[in-house]
Amino acid sequence: MTDTRTVSVLGTGIMGAAMARNLARAGHPVRAWNRTREKAEPLAADGIEIADTPVEAVTDADVVLTMLYDGPAALDVMREAAPGLRPGVAWVQSTTAGIEAIGELAGFAREHELVFFDAPVLGTRQPAEAGQLTVLAAGPGEGRAAVAPVFDAVGARTVWTGEDGAAGSATRLKLVANSWVIAVTAATGEVLALSQALDVDPQSFFDLIAGGPLDMGYLRAKAGLVLNDQLSPPQFGVATAAKDARLIVQAGERNGVRLDVAVASAERLERAAAQGHGDEDMVAAYFASFDEKRED
Repeated sequence: MTDTRTVSVLGTGIMGAAMARNLARAGHPVRAWNRTREKAEPLAADGIEIADTPVEAVTDADVVLTMLYDGPAALDVMREAAPGLRPGVAWVQSTTAGIEAIGELAGFAREHELVFFDAPVLGTRQPAEAGQLTVLAAGPGEGRAAVAPVFDAVGARTVWTGEDGAAGSATRLKLVANSWVIAVTAATGEVLALSQALDVDPQSFFDLIAGGPLDMGYLRAKAGLVLNDQLSPPQFGVATAAKDARLIVQAGERNGVRLDVAVASAERLERAAAQGHGDEDMVAAYFASFDEKRED
């Protein structure tokens, strides 16, 4: 095989669209599909072929990349695509699907003789658009040459976590990382809400922690989105973060661990979504500190 792969991208939301563009820019022929075709059509300007069906998207592909909402969505779409899948095709499963769903997805891959890679990514809209994601990957060593050019096109770094994608080691690491991201984001919103309630200028808090061990670039970046009213377009949406938070809670429960912060974060995110912030950046969970959505 050459370093060029024909890649099918199933799911062209914030992350999938950016990954498809970077694959095309790297010289890979790309076919993209999305349940709502209008969301995929702008990719045609980047030389990406827009498919009408999952079957059309995956036919003759060397690599199939799924970046869908959750595990059940990924499985449903791959079932639709099944008539077009060839044995031996590499399936890069990048949806944050959760531990239980990874087993089901890997079972589908075995049934259809696909080479399965559990490959979620770390990063949001900006690093995705810049091709600077971190790919967390688990899969057979003998198949890695087929997917390495794909990972190189979408990410700045690939972290291999194991040889067996079905074991979900990459997904497990992703959930651990996301638990930290979601907790910090929730804390950022609460700091801003408490500052407002106590009539404290948030900048005085940032000045207080500047340069010390409590300072964090992520805190400042997320706080800036709220303070500067830059919640749209989202780097990572409230509704999707709520889904990920629930996957984290479920993983803890099934392994005998109470994750009180994750539970509270999931509730905050769900409350913010119910207030109308579901399509805004995840730090819009800030609004969950108030009884109603606040308009500036």
